[in-house]
Amino acid sequence: MAAEGAPTRRIARQVACTIGTASKWRVRYARHRLAGFDESGNRGPAPKYGPRDNQRILALLDRPPPAGYANWTGPLLARTLGDVHEQYIWRFLRAQKVDLCGRKSWCQSNDPDFVAKSAEIVGLYLAPPENAIVLSVDESRRSSAGAAQGYLKLPDGRSTTGQSHDYKRHGTTTLFAALDVHRGTVVGRQYKRRRRIEFLDFMNRAVAAHPDRQIHATTCRRTSPSATYGWRAIRM
Repeated sequence: MAAEGAPTRRIARQVACTIGTASKWRVRYARHRLAGFDESGNRGPAPKYGPRDNQRILALLDRPPPAGYANWTGPLLARTLGDVHEQYIWRFLRAQKVDLCGRKSWCQSNDPDFVAKSAEIVGLYLAPPENAIVLSVDESRRSSAGAAQGYLKLPDGRSTTGQSHDYKRHGTTTLFAALDVHRGTVVGRQYKRRRRIEFLDFMNRAVAAHPDRQIHATTCRRTSPSATYGWRAIRM
């Protein structure tokens, strides 16, 4: 098209590229002819950082931060490494999907029969006995606190509603809940105390809602002070 006299703008529009791209190839062909289409030569400076720097960044994340810092940050990593720019560190961490502000927790069981018990529970969830109900039961204990609410008069005459930082404690409350695994419905009940009496009352109510049905209940229990958990099944 250039040999036929077409302007660069029309070439770009017709071949669906930018004007800069069309101009670049016209200029390179005019200067070097067919050799101008070869892109195997020098295409800019070599990368400043490489795999070794990436490994150094990841290695630092496996170590605790320096004294006085709670978490690693991009600037702190750059200062500790000394020769890696902060912006490269951020780009590398984003590419690795590493979030320095994100925190995750997990539980690990030390029960030697945990795998077998887990397989039993998963099998119960996936293939329950015919005409049976599968309930996943758990409990939660929370502190009940009430914060002062109302209107606040601002200096400009306007008013806003909000919640004060002042609050009053009202003790603790316990919530028992049972999830019907296959129907997705939840039955819950609140109690002032958390004892066998309250739990038995809740389970009796949950069972009474399904008369003449076989019920399989699963619950999560703490097995040691180190926050490890195990699952157990209760057939009713």
